[in-house]
Amino acid sequence: MEKEKWDVDIKPSTGLLDIKLKEIWSYRDLLLLLVRRDFVSVYKQTILGPIWFFIQPLLTTIIFTVVFGKIAKIPTDGVPPMLFYLTGITLWNYFADCVNATSDTFTKNASIFGKVYFPRIIVPVSVVCSNLIKFGIQFILLVGFWTYFFVQGGNFQLNINLLLLPYLILVMAGLGLGIGMIISSLTTKYRDLTFLISFGVQLLMYASPVIYPISSLPEKYKIFILANPMSSIIETFRYAALGTGSFNLLHLAYSSGVAIFVLFVGNIIFNQVEKSFMDTV
Repeated sequence: MEKEKWDVDIKPSTGLLDIKLKEIWSYRDLLLLLVRRDFVSVYKQTILGPIWFFIQPLLTTIIFTVVFGKIAKIPTDGVPPMLFYLTGITLWNYFADCVNATSDTFTKNASIFGKVYFPRIIVPVSVVCSNLIKFGIQFILLVGFWTYFFVQGGNFQLNINLLLLPYLILVMAGLGLGIGMIISSLTTKYRDLTFLISFGVQLLMYASPVIYPISSLPEKYKIFILANPMSSIIETFRYAALGTGSFNLLHLAYSSGVAIFVLFVGNIIFNQVEKSFMDTV
């Protein structure tokens, strides 16, 4: 009797590192659909719509300028405070949105996962991609402020390191995706993490040079701030866009290594939880 041939063979993943890139590519239409859904659903039925993409970083920048620039008088290395804070906020928002939105992949999509088969990793990947659109919109706001202060005679300048921006985005995406997959896998059993993740991400921002330059820190504290992989990413971008701060290739390599490691571990845990998460969600 001739063995039947199937177009798709659905079975549990057996390899810890089985990412199934070919299968993800075959579901690219679904990926694009999820990206569109994530982007549209955020501000659907709101009065201002996508304008919120501009309002959020702008209001945060104004608050930081008043609180940390005017009241606390934290130095900004000679850069206009609004521009200094906006460069950090733009990158941090992308990383934070990736972590927050991917950290509930299993619990938020349990009803879909239980009915339809597709590579589960497509969901967190779609979140990273949709947030990239939001990052692009906020980056336009940053370019507008940069142009304004440059015309006003601001003491800053671009440099060749700005070409590293795509690489910095890739490292942030890897960090956000890896951390999000780890947390999402753990929340299938430990729901407490859902309440802690947003608070934890906010705290981590203060351990990053978003509101202060690393040069303003005492030497004994710098090593702790640089242990945060986002620190060198923000510093590199700020150095490239404003000519202030510092660029250290070893620090950037460290951030890249952490991103690869986190993504590696996140993929392992995600693949394991994917097999049986419906029994615990």
